[in-house]
Amino acid sequence: MKQDRRTFLKASVGGIVGLSAFPLLAASAPAVTLGDRIRVMPGLPGNVVVLKGADGLVLVDSGSAEHAPALMKSLAGERVRTLINTHYHADQTGGNALFGKAGAEIRAHAITKQWLAADYWSPSQDRWIKAPPKEAVPTVSFRDHGAMTSGSEHIDYGYLLEAHTRGDAYVYFRDSNVLAVGDVASPLRDPVHDWFAGGWIGGRVDAMDELLKLANADTRIVPAYGAVMTRAQLQAERDLMSKLFDKTSQLTAKGHSAKDMLDAGALKDVDRTFQDPYRFLYDVAKGLQAHYTNFAGNVV
Repeated sequence: MKQDRRTFLKASVGGIVGLSAFPLLAASAPAVTLGDRIRVMPGLPGNVVVLKGADGLVLVDSGSAEHAPALMKSLAGERVRTLINTHYHADQTGGNALFGKAGAEIRAHAITKQWLAADYWSPSQDRWIKAPPKEAVPTVSFRDHGAMTSGSEHIDYGYLLEAHTRGDAYVYFRDSNVLAVGDVASPLRDPVHDWFAGGWIGGRVDAMDELLKLANADTRIVPAYGAVMTRAQLQAERDLMSKLFDKTSQLTAKGHSAKDMLDAGALKDVDRTFQDPYRFLYDVAKGLQAHYTNFAGNVV
């Protein structure tokens, strides 16, 4: 899909869950059960996926540092064998140090490992972010795909190129048919493109296409924030992002800024209300400018 999208543009210049009785966490949000061995813990501040295996727990993301003690307490002393990060942002990796110190093996994409291993500049916060403790840095990294088992559950994980950051990953619990996608899907909040870390709207659409190939009509899809999604809901978000990609890439090729796009009605006639339309378009514009060679845009 990546090459098809770019080639085309160059030529033309795109009731599944139940509540459980698990402990309540932030914002009195109850855990959600998905089958007999997976639960989603919301409010940490986003979602953490927990698989109960015969040899320990497997977590997808660890929440923020502030919420990590509550998460650990909710696990009632069960050992976390493996923690897989979907990307480097602190609201998904803030608990890494706590679980790493307790003996969890942390896995992530190689680029996510790089971001967690060093101080980095945050343009949106206008400050340097210090690297977390060494226990928070993944000890196992991958470039394309990886796999593991936990009891009878087969777990696949893989790279989603430049979708939200430049180190995004999905985690697919194949036997339970549960797919964790991090911030690549965003049904609750405005989709965020961390352009400074390589994320952009074209990469998001391509990543969603990859996720749709993995999923079927019965797959439960867990975003970083918001309710568990169906494949049809992921398809609808993908189609919306594709429509916005087409609009914004064409406007960027004409030299439009984020404000120009907003004034031109780039977000009109789409089935979504944005909480901060300018912020969304600003990040989209910066990402498109960084990837202008991918869609034949001339923005220099």
